[in-house]
Amino acid sequence: MVALARSKTAAIKKAVYRQAPSKKQALLDRLFALWFARFVYNQIWEDPAVDLEALDLRPDSRVVTIASGGCNILNYLVADPAQITALDLNPAHIALTRLKLAALRHLPDHEAFFQFFGIAKNKDNVDLYRTHLADKLDPAARAFWEHRSLLGRERVEFFAKGLYRKALLGKFIGFLHAFARIADRHPERILDARTMEEQREIYDREIGPLFELKLVRLLARQPVVLYSLGIPANQFDAMRQDSSGDLADLIRHRIRRLACDFDLSENYFAWQAFGRHYDVKERRATPPYLKAENYATIRDRLGRVETRLQSMTDYLASEDAGSKDRYILLDSVDWMDETMLADLWAQIRRTSRPGARVIFRTAGAESPFAEKLAPARFAALFEGWHYHEADSKRWLAQDRSAIYGGFHLYSRVA
Repeated sequence: MVALARSKTAAIKKAVYRQAPSKKQALLDRLFALWFARFVYNQIWEDPAVDLEALDLRPDSRVVTIASGGCNILNYLVADPAQITALDLNPAHIALTRLKLAALRHLPDHEAFFQFFGIAKNKDNVDLYRTHLADKLDPAARAFWEHRSLLGRERVEFFAKGLYRKALLGKFIGFLHAFARIADRHPERILDARTMEEQREIYDREIGPLFELKLVRLLARQPVVLYSLGIPANQFDAMRQDSSGDLADLIRHRIRRLACDFDLSENYFAWQAFGRHYDVKERRATPPYLKAENYATIRDRLGRVETRLQSMTDYLASEDAGSKDRYILLDSVDWMDETMLADLWAQIRRTSRPGARVIFRTAGAESPFAEKLAPARFAALFEGWHYHEADSKRWLAQDRSAIYGGFHLYSRVA
């Protein structure tokens, strides 16, 4: 475990550290690398409905994606691709993904699976883990879930206490809710809305006023405050540039989109942000992989998934030319400097087949490839590729998580 901890920290440092940073930038990069080496995401925050439309998966599609919380790997299986390789630099995210795969294979039925990952707050889940899952996990994943805190509690107890209130993001959302209560505001009340008009009324009463508080506006200007959202300093800089320095207003705009622009009866991202759980009663506002109608299909296709603790660039460098055709980078390109971006795209270009598609999201509106690569280098690397500008803007507007400033699709046309 010590060797694993060292290797994971080294890999994250390699991904996060910028070339020739200022002293302040170097310090912020180091702090984020230490922060991100922990368990950050308990679910993924990229809308699979948007992804699937943009990816246009086919029966022969060979997908390479960053794992994060593991949700979308399972969601993509509904579209029947030939293969999915899930990569991550964070062992916690790989451990969560592998636990989901094991749970689909070995828990007795859909109801047990939904109790474990949909409700994720039931003392019987620990017994389910010990009876059905523990001995089915690889040693690293099992060690992660059975690791004990200073109080002697195993991580698997998250599923008894409430998984979606754990991990750095879950705890940060909890902190925001506690702060709102101190200010006599109750964001969770928006989930009682029955119409989109009611959503807007409750937002204006319970959520919007929080962004007028001086403390909120001060905290929004601090990069370290947003580390628990998985936002590194260079991504923070992109957001600050897009907002002309008024980050509180930018965050307010995105939270308003999340609260008001989509029907909350089906938007599970809003349920997690405002309620800290999924819709476990009606089960409409849940990810596709948790829905009963997808259970058998996903379970039958699990053999198409492999997981690796590895960077996207390093993995692709080991693969054959022309062997992949769908790439999901999440928001990782925001972390990268010019050299990292060029190295990654060179491997995507080499391993891609004609018709390949690459999607990613960004904190700001612009694509880092176009922004950071020198014009001549960009032109050479992207020769034979098309950027779908209008479609990318449309998909950004449709993304129910509402937390990003840009969605981007490139496709190989030659």
